[in-house]
Amino acid sequence: MARVKGGYTARRRRKKVLKLAKGYFGAKHKLYKTAHEQVMHSYAYAYRDRRQVKRDMRKLWIARINAAARMNEISYSKLMFGLKLAGVEINRKMLSEIAIADPKGFSAIVDQAKAQLNK
Repeated sequence: MARVKGGYTARRRRKKVLKLAKGYFGAKHKLYKTAHEQVMHSYAYAYRDRRQVKRDMRKLWIARINAAARMNEISYSKLMFGLKLAGVEINRKMLSEIAIADPKGFSAIVDQAKAQLNK
C-alpha cells in the first residue's frame, strides 16, 4: 500500500487550531496537542460563561435594587411583591437603572409598592 502524507488538509486543520490558540501562555500556543486541548477547553468555558453572565447580571441588578429599596425603608422582597400587587411590570434591569440614575423616580415606584402593601 502506498504511503499517504498528511499534507494540505492536516496542515490547514492544525494551523486553524494554532491560530485560535494565539496569545496563550507557554506551549499552549506553540504545540498542536496542547493548543488543541486548550482551545477545546476555551470553547467549553465560553459556552458556559455566556450563561453565567446572565446569572451574574441578574444578581447585580437585585443587589442594586435591594440597596436602593433599603434607602427607602423597604426590603427587596416586599418591594417586588408590592410592585406585583400594584401591577407594575418593570424588569429588574430597568428597575436597577432607575435606582441609579433617578432616585426620585425610584422613590415614586417604591411609594406605589408601599401603598399596595398597606391595603
